[in-house]
Amino acid sequence: MGKGKSSQKDNKPGHKLIARNKQAFRNYFITDRHEAGISLKGSEVKSLREGRVSLGDSYAEVRNGEIFLAKCHIALYPQASYNNHEPMRERKLLMHKREILRLGIKLNERGFTLVPLSLYFKDGRVKVELGLGKGKQLHDKRHTVRDRDVKRDMEREMGKR
Repeated sequence: MGKGKSSQKDNKPGHKLIARNKQAFRNYFITDRHEAGISLKGSEVKSLREGRVSLGDSYAEVRNGEIFLAKCHIALYPQASYNNHEPMRERKLLMHKREILRLGIKLNERGFTLVPLSLYFKDGRVKVELGLGKGKQLHDKRHTVRDRDVKRDMEREMGKR
């Protein structure tokens, strides 16, 4: 959970990273970032505290002036018994109306998708960082890998001097 590059949220007091979507930056060009609250049941929050969540194929969509997170898997909490939640249910995201309308307009443009980048606790409340992204083609992914390798080689050479 704590592996990989740390983001700004990791260093701030009152922030605790739950999960990060590592595939988002590989598959999308992320242009804008937005923070949203999320409406959860008690058993979902307890499961999140244990870090039992997967953001792999999840995305957000705007419907009827509301925004929802789809295909986010939050594992069942074993001690919840019959009060447990549905692991793959759609969860309502909490944002200001004006922000949702702005995002809805951008999503109607060709190729844009709202992708959850990370899930974290902020002062005891669960927040989702959403990224407005455009899908990468295969050649774009190769170009990104090549640029990263060149940058790493340059830093190595500068370190030797």
